[in-house]
Amino acid sequence: MPLNHRHSGAELSDIRIDAHHHLWTYKSDEYSWIDDGMAALRRDFTAQDLSIEMEVAGIHAAVAVQARESLEETHWLIKQSAAHSRIAGVVGWAPLASDYFPEVLNQLKKHNRLVGLRHIVQTEPAGFLDGNDFNRGIALLEPAGLSYDILIAENQIDEAARFVDRHPYQRFVVDHCAKPRIATGELEPWRASMRALALRPNVACKISGLVTEANWSSWTLDDLRPYLDTVLDAFGATRVMAGSDWPVCLVATSYSHWWSTLNLYTESLSISERRALYGEVAQSFYRLKIAATACAEVA
Repeated sequence: MPLNHRHSGAELSDIRIDAHHHLWTYKSDEYSWIDDGMAALRRDFTAQDLSIEMEVAGIHAAVAVQARESLEETHWLIKQSAAHSRIAGVVGWAPLASDYFPEVLNQLKKHNRLVGLRHIVQTEPAGFLDGNDFNRGIALLEPAGLSYDILIAENQIDEAARFVDRHPYQRFVVDHCAKPRIATGELEPWRASMRALALRPNVACKISGLVTEANWSSWTLDDLRPYLDTVLDAFGATRVMAGSDWPVCLVATSYSHWWSTLNLYTESLSISERRALYGEVAQSFYRLKIAATACAEVA
């Protein structure tokens, strides 16, 4: 089933949406993945911090994505979104494979700021996406009006394709282009696997998180270009959305520099393609209702 490109809320053709960012109140035991090489991330990153970055970069709205497998965090992100008009939606976490997930889902779907769910599959063993209990939970999402973000590494793409095939009416988006090995310049088998995955019309892809897969201190647009080209060629601009992966991106680039880099790359695209990639796809995929005040704040 093709992705639904209905628009909700403001019909703003030039709206720019950061389709992927995080917020957190830092606690070392809850963010153990932030190692010494990422020490700059060992602090709080708030909605106010993000708002300043968005204003400078000319971004109107954003989607906050879970960073911990915690219902507490999911509810906190929903509250942050309700309090800050620029955070138009939340992709949270919930215990999809648990017997009590239907009860949790009934409570979560009452919050219209929750637009999707995600699990950190990249750290799970091979075959995780084949699990019956997990798939049972996924089957409940589309009836509840929720999307699902697929967070995987490049060696899990074929498993993700099998997973998607079990749910042909579910809206899926692949985070961070499935984390290709940019630092070593490897294209295959990532490229072939992504092209095969893109044949599923209910799957979109996020251009985000690429700089942290490249050499943090020396990456250039030319390093990213083969991977960007592959994604746009495979999915087309109508199934690609742009995100910052802030604040994780800060280990390799600033928020504004990432958007400037993407602006440079997309110069050759048509106006309609740029509008889709920078806002329309995220707005329709996540069924976002963009507050007029959020758009007015970035003039």
